[in-house]
Amino acid sequence: MHERDYDLLISGGGLAGCSLACALAGSGARIALLEKTPFRQAQAPGYDERSIALAYGSSRIFDSMGVWQDISRHAAAIQDIHISDRGHFGAARLAASDGGHEALGYVVEISSLGYILAQRVQQLDNVDLFMPAQLLDFSSDDSGVHIVLEHEAERRELDASLLVAADGAQSTIREKLNIPVREWHYGQTAVIANVTTSAAHQGIAYERFTDSGPLALLPMTDSAEATAGCRRALVWTIHDAEVDEVMAWSDQRFLEHLQERFGFRAGRFTHVGQRQSFPLRLMMARRATDQRVALIGNAAHTLHPVAGQGFNLGIRDVAVLAELIADALVAGADSGSNELLEQYARQRRGDHRNMIAFTDTVARVFSNPLPPVILARELGLLALDRLPGMKGFLTRRTMGLAGRLPRLSRGLSI
Repeated sequence: MHERDYDLLISGGGLAGCSLACALAGSGARIALLEKTPFRQAQAPGYDERSIALAYGSSRIFDSMGVWQDISRHAAAIQDIHISDRGHFGAARLAASDGGHEALGYVVEISSLGYILAQRVQQLDNVDLFMPAQLLDFSSDDSGVHIVLEHEAERRELDASLLVAADGAQSTIREKLNIPVREWHYGQTAVIANVTTSAAHQGIAYERFTDSGPLALLPMTDSAEATAGCRRALVWTIHDAEVDEVMAWSDQRFLEHLQERFGFRAGRFTHVGQRQSFPLRLMMARRATDQRVALIGNAAHTLHPVAGQGFNLGIRDVAVLAELIADALVAGADSGSNELLEQYARQRRGDHRNMIAFTDTVARVFSNPLPPVILARELGLLALDRLPGMKGFLTRRTMGLAGRLPRLSRGLSI
């Protein structure tokens, strides 16, 4: 067998791809990272920076990678989650202190997280960056995967043991392999914005269910551009038919409608930044592997944003795959073998199915207007708030601490 250029080639230099490279920093793996656009340069974050919710388990994975210390400076801790159903009696509260943890999770600006991971990747001796570059073609057989790319206007050919698709929800690798997907459009759109409230967030995140879908309000770090008050991240789910109207509202009218939908638990809404809208869908690849190919992150699954679990599911993909690759290299085994890929698929299958089922069920049940469903969910929220076993199970799941945990999730190096 001829010598391959790399143990793995990661196609996609976003959060998932860079996280995998960082996870394998000390493994001795020879890595090629291919990305279409140059990494973003450092700049002062503005008021409108988009953010992402990291489960506590994801923070442990990043800590095991050695990057959490830098990320934590940009993170707002979620210490409590208040769950309520607008116009109904059911409510529940999850608290980090109940499980003896410092936080249930954290909210981090995407630009800060991406910059920290990109900086780390550029410092790694075992990673070669091909950027800007485009994957043109690939083929695989028992001897390896052959990759054709364009880098700096030149055609390049590389051989690797494994090709990792970290190229997002519209993955060209997944499409070229004709991997079928299970897909469902919810008829809902998420309106994303940062808002300012008169009351401090005190580490509280809100998940408020309405007849058009969940409305989430998350704590954020302060912004130099913030107006007087407290900045928070808003994810407001509305029906598709309402999108044009809501996006056309003046800021004042938007805040008035938001106040009416959410209530005054967070004080008064005093400012809203730039609004963006994203149609919501569920997508799950029917399989996460092919010959010498592994899918991670959004290339494998896209979830409804309720409970903020999509990115965290992808980070657990990274943790499991990195562990398997590192173990294979230590044993002198093939990092793209069928056995390794079967292990990866088997270890991730349950987490994928459970989290997709959880988010999909919550999204559907809490949007259902039928009285028997409403009564059942209200009783469910009351039970959740009063039964420690049920609350503990849900808390561990939302924190990313349920089931069999890879070494990085347990604070161990790979």
